[in-house]
Amino acid sequence: MAKKGRNIQAVIEEHEASGKYITVDGIRTFALNYGRGEAVLCIHGVPTSSFLYRKVLTSLAKKGYRGVSVDLPGLGLSDRPKDFDYSFSNFADFLYRASIALKMKKFHLVVHDIGGPIGFALAARHPHKIMSLTILNSWIDVVNFKKPAVMRPFEKRLLGEAELKMISHVTWPVMFKGMGVVNAGRIPLEEVNAYVDLLKRNDEGKAFLKIMRNFERSREFRDLCLRAVQNVKYPVQAIWGEKDPALTVDTFGKEIQEAAGLKEIIKLPSRHLLQEETWLAIADQIVEQAKSVHLKT
Repeated sequence: MAKKGRNIQAVIEEHEASGKYITVDGIRTFALNYGRGEAVLCIHGVPTSSFLYRKVLTSLAKKGYRGVSVDLPGLGLSDRPKDFDYSFSNFADFLYRASIALKMKKFHLVVHDIGGPIGFALAARHPHKIMSLTILNSWIDVVNFKKPAVMRPFEKRLLGEAELKMISHVTWPVMFKGMGVVNAGRIPLEEVNAYVDLLKRNDEGKAFLKIMRNFERSREFRDLCLRAVQNVKYPVQAIWGEKDPALTVDTFGKEIQEAAGLKEIIKLPSRHLLQEETWLAIADQIVEQAKSVHLKT
């Protein structure tokens, strides 16, 4: 239930107060860090931040786990340095160093959207740190990945800037409902529009555009991503917002399923931002898989 008199700024202030700042590579980096126990590192995508995982992390904390999500540089409350390398590969290395700063020797990994390729690279380079992997609406074949229509305008100069400018407190709720969730009316409007302010912050989204224009598509990077889900010692599962109109379960979900050799995809009644309305089910599945790790040892 929304708090009386709450506005967008209050939502962001509450979010900021519930997390903390760490320094990684000289960058002031924001992180949510809820609960104690085995760590679960949740990697967000675009145009989101750790804010997307707030309810998932709260649920994990209640279940005896330590839920962590780090705002990638250029997004959310983290710094947005002009000279940062906003590539998936560098983000993966950055999060590895963030995990050290947060004193996470091992963790269960959860990825979503561009957090998929980023997290796959992290897991492939440091498999000893990964206890389990949960994949939410993402992709893995970076070579043949065709950006959904909603992503394409941001690739182009001027068009991307114009498209970004159009994202406002008026237009975003419509996009949020159409692309993100099924029951948008259940989420307070001030929380929905907090995404806009967290995206644009003090650079008007310039770093976001750099990210959108810097997707890695090499065969070498695809091979690296595949190493995260094939012949690994940790369990892997895929959970999908089955009504996602962009990263569809029939195309991208099956791609993940085949690459990882999964028997099934766990489907939830949501669109792309499934963490907003099916957080309890997501947390339950993460915990169930985490428990299976100990049953096998």
